[in-house]
Amino acid sequence: MEELEEKTWMLMILKFLIILLTMINYVSSIESPEYRVILQYLESDVEIRLYEESFWVSAAVRNATSFEKSTKDGFHRVYQYIRGANLNSSQMVITAPILTTIVPGTHGSDCYVKFYLPAKYAAAPPLPKTELNLQFERWNSQCLAVKSFSGFAQDESIRNETQAFVVTLNKIFNGKTKILEDTAIFSIAQYNAPSHLSGRLNEVWLNASAFAVEGCPSF
Repeated sequence: MEELEEKTWMLMILKFLIILLTMINYVSSIESPEYRVILQYLESDVEIRLYEESFWVSAAVRNATSFEKSTKDGFHRVYQYIRGANLNSSQMVITAPILTTIVPGTHGSDCYVKFYLPAKYAAAPPLPKTELNLQFERWNSQCLAVKSFSGFAQDESIRNETQAFVVTLNKIFNGKTKILEDTAIFSIAQYNAPSHLSGRLNEVWLNASAFAVEGCPSF
């Protein structure tokens, strides 16, 4: 029974991702959080972006040991919500990216899989069904350090990308802020469906409030 249910969910998710892929040819054609670039470091492919206020719905996966499994598990719940498992039975338009925030812990990481709420629903999003255990998040305007990478976002690749990001940021901001550690809280932004095999876009996001960049809010 569990195997049948898992296959059913996988087919539903695959159908959703195929629809997403056929609806868009370019990431820029769907709704995403708005931002402007404050600083750009071309030699290291790093940007400091100032994001506007944004609203998200989030699925928490506790004590996770795998980014891939956590993202899949959290997305199951988020997918149900955006396809009508809410008190209004509202079905939402597709947005990007799907964001997984990784908070390191003693017994694994807590992962939060997030869907960016379309502007239409930002002020008053429909309430999710209780069994989905979802939360809403409001992000104030903030600066993020961002680095893009290609290919599939998998456990090994994101580990390598985040570690390299720490090294790069330490080189850029050395002497301007405290040295970053590998235990920093990162988010992985994914913009493409799994069936999109080439030209994939992923990003590593890190809050840049500690970098004292001109033009960024200070908290």
